[in-house]
This record gives sequence, C-alpha cells and structure tokens, in this order.
Amino acid sequence: MPQRINTIWARIAALLPGREDLAYVRRDPRRDLLAGLTVAIVALPLALGFGVSSGLGAEAGLATAVVAGALAAVFGGSNLQVSGPTGAMTVVLVPIVAEHGPSGVLTVGLMAGVMLVALAVLRAGRWMRYVPAPVVEGFTLGIACVIGLQQLPNALGVPTPEGERVLQVSWEAFEEFVQHPNWTALGLSLGVAALMLAGARWRPTVPFSIIAVIVATVVAQVADLGDAEPIGDLPAGLPAPSLGFLDLGSLGTLLAPAVAVAALAALESLLSASVADGMTVGQAHDPDRELFGQGLANIASPLFGGVPATGAIARTAVNVRTGAGSRLAALTHAAVLAVIVFAAAPLVERIPLAALAGVLLATAVRMVEVGSLRAMARATRSDALILVLTAVATLALDLVYAVVIGLAVAGALALRAVAKQARLDQVELDRGDHSAEEHALLAEHIVAYRFDGPLFFAGAHRFLLELTEVADVRVVILRMSRVSTMDATGALVLKDAVEKLRRRGILVLASGIRPGQRQVLDSVGALDLLTHGEAEYAATPDAIRAARAHLESTGVLPARSEA
Repeated sequence: MPQRINTIWARIAALLPGREDLAYVRRDPRRDLLAGLTVAIVALPLALGFGVSSGLGAEAGLATAVVAGALAAVFGGSNLQVSGPTGAMTVVLVPIVAEHGPSGVLTVGLMAGVMLVALAVLRAGRWMRYVPAPVVEGFTLGIACVIGLQQLPNALGVPTPEGERVLQVSWEAFEEFVQHPNWTALGLSLGVAALMLAGARWRPTVPFSIIAVIVATVVAQVADLGDAEPIGDLPAGLPAPSLGFLDLGSLGTLLAPAVAVAALAALESLLSASVADGMTVGQAHDPDRELFGQGLANIASPLFGGVPATGAIARTAVNVRTGAGSRLAALTHAAVLAVIVFAAAPLVERIPLAALAGVLLATAVRMVEVGSLRAMARATRSDALILVLTAVATLALDLVYAVVIGLAVAGALALRAVAKQARLDQVELDRGDHSAEEHALLAEHIVAYRFDGPLFFAGAHRFLLELTEVADVRVVILRMSRVSTMDATGALVLKDAVEKLRRRGILVLASGIRPGQRQVLDSVGALDLLTHGEAEYAATPDAIRAARAHLESTGVLPARSEA
C-alpha cells in the first residue's frame, strides 16, 4: 500500500508545472501579453454567449473564462491552449439544466473535474490518438448545427420555448416568430454574423466579433430599439467561492451526465491541444498534464458559479496566430476578462442578446470546415458513413451518444476491413526429401492450408466453412506461422472445424504454432486436436513426415523401404 501511494504521488508530481514552463514564459513576455489581450477581446462575446446558451446566464460564462482559463493555463499540458466555455459543452449542458437546474450543472462540473484528475493520474491521455478523424469531424459538424439552432430564439427575439430537444425548441421558436415577428432582433443578429464572417475573410487577425458586438450595442442604444433585449444585470465581480450549490441528493442521477461532461472535456481539450501543436513548430503538449489542468479548472469553476470548461479550438487558434509562445498569453486572457468583469460590468450588461446570438451563429458557421468534410466524404465509404452517422446522432440525440455511436461504427467497420485481409489458401506441399513420384502420391491424400492474417471473432466463421468443405483426403495440414493474432473465438471455431474433419476420418496437423497462439488454443482444448502422438511441429516438412507415417500405419501408403 505505501508503495502504491508513493507511485500515485510521483505521478501527481510529474503533472505539476516545472522550471521548463517558467523558461518558456521568460522568452518573449511582450508578445505573449499582446496575444493574450487579443484573445480576451475575441473571447469576451463568446464567453457571454455560451453562458447565456447554457442556461446559467452570461455571468456564468465570464466566471468560467476567468477561473478555468487561468487554472488550465497554469496547470495544463499545452503552452498555447486557451480554455473556457465552448459550444460543444453548451450542447451537453442544456438538457442537464432543464432536468436538474443550475445546481445540477455546477455539481456535474465538479464531479467531472475530479474524474479528469483521476484520468490524468491513470495516464489516460494517450488514448485520444485512437479516436478516428471521421468521428471528430462528424460531431464537430453536428455541434455546429446544434449551436446554430440553439441561437434561434435569441436571434429571432422570441422567448426560449421549454424542452430539451434542440430541433423541437428551434421549430417552436420559429413558429412564435412567424406569429409575432421581431425584425429588430433578427436584423441585429444577422448583421453581427455577417460582419464577423466577412471580416474574417478580409482581415483574419482583426477581432471582428467584439467590433460587431460594440456596433450592435451602440445601434440598439442610440436608436432606442426596445425590441432588442439586453443581457441584463451582471455582478460587479466574481462571487466568493462556495460549496452551497452542491446537489448531494442527486449525485447518483448526476453520475452519467458527469461522465459525459468529463469525456467531452477530455476529448475537446486534447483535440484542441493537438491542433495547436500542428499550427506551430517545436511545440508538443503533454496529454496527461492537459487532463490534469482541465480537471483542476473544472473543480474550481463551479465554486465561482461557472460552467464546465474545455480547451477552445477557436480561441487557441487565435492565440497561436497572434504570436503566443507560452502560457503567459492564456493567463493574460483570463486576467483581462477578470478586469472586464470587475470594471466594465455596467457596459457589458447592455449588449443585446440578439448580438450574442449573431456571434454564436457566425461561430457555428466557421466551425464547419468544408474542405475537411469533403475530403472525409471522398476518402472511403466507411469514413463518409461514420461522419454522417455521428453528425446526425449529435443533432438527434446528444453528443455523448453520437461519439459512442461513431466509435462503435468505426470499430465495426475497422474489424470488418481487418477480417477481410485474413486469408486461408491451399498451398502446395513442400517437397522435402521426397521423390517426384512420392510427392505426387502424398498430394493425393494430404492437403495443406496456410493462414494469413488474424484469426479472430470478426472473420473466423468464414474459415470454418472453408475448412469443413475440404475434399476427400486423409490428412489436413494447417500452416499457422503467418497467423498475426488469435482470440478465443478464433480458437473455438478452429476447434469446431477440426472436430468435424476428424469425424470424417481426416487427421488434422498444425505447423508453426507460435507461443501466444499455443496458449489460446490450449485454453479452449484445441491444441490436443492439432497434434498427433502429442507431438508439435515447428515446420511444415515435419508435419508432412508425420502425415506420411500416419498414412503408412493405416495402410493407405506403402511403407518406405529402409535404405
């Protein structure tokens, strides 16, 4: 037990910041400070919008961006990652708010943070590499659609209908708009979205999101557009940390949502960190440290009224493009947002909700990488199917089910492809030391098959059919040296085939059985059936000689005269 505790402490110590992180911060602090300021300007409307979309209000989004952004910057595994509230997380949080209320969301965030820390200690970050690209592209497309649909009530200036299904809620909002149109809100939201999208193509480095929001707010104030509902009162600063929100009576029912939030936070954060690595030279994130940092961020964020956070791909990309080189940039972004919370809350609360809806509509559009989707669709039919299924499941069900469905389908198709590569071919007998006449005589009574590839559950039954349809011979030799892997199902199917051949009076021998295969075959009782006289054959000529001796002993072949 003490040794195990020491191991855990050693792993935790390895996840903490070190001198190397401080060295990065000292390289070019001025450039990092400017990058952090730029990211904060971009992040402000997104934090407000995602806070509103989550159902906990704009102040929850700001608290998340400040608290989680700072802690993830210090303790995370990437020098360039920027964390905060994201659209993907909002998609998961909306049904939790509807069912359990704000306290349920905050409790889920705290539980998810503890799970992420546990995953980091268990070194689970490496498993991210096994998520197929079509699954990532599919749920990104689905998330973009859900984010866009979630903004319809605010973009149309109508009350948000009750319900968890985004398709139903958006349709009811549209029907309400048709009956009571609010052209002011629609104009503001479309104007903000159009300015952001056009500006991003014209000057990608300029933060048009904040410019568009400022213009929309000024227009709403100057023109006295009463139909443009503002954000409302924001607290003058962050609330004091408290555990009073914990919904202890619902911990059991909140476990599944917490697992979903933790899984999403891990997936999106590691994906974002990988994107940041790909945009730079010489940067490489530590996946386990990233999980640790996100875990601490999600433990602390609910204490200040924030929602669960993840690494944000869009803000991280802005951070990289503006020249960030260390964690100081992400930390500066959080500090600037904290100043805004304390000093500019009266100004921020005047921003129209329709303007924030426009920001998120543009964000949803920019999340869709048409080139990547086209490449995935053209790659293979399997990739296209996985992408479409994941996207549809995200829209119709929820993100966690979508990822599970995508992974399950991807796994099934991968197994199918691997199983197709496995072959069972009849091969010519090795001549060995036999004359041509003897070899021809042996070939009349002995047939050899060679396995190539895996012998496992996905394709083993096909081999059973092929083996049991062997013509009327006396001995079957199975050459096993090229079997790449074997599981219990493959061994059982092989055992069944051998038993059927034996009932027909056919002896089955095997050559080249590897140690790993031997253990599997022995565990299901198949190994004894593949030997003759308790002998195992390392090479095919040895098995042929044993088959020849068997045929001679049964009188099928004449005994060779002694030289």
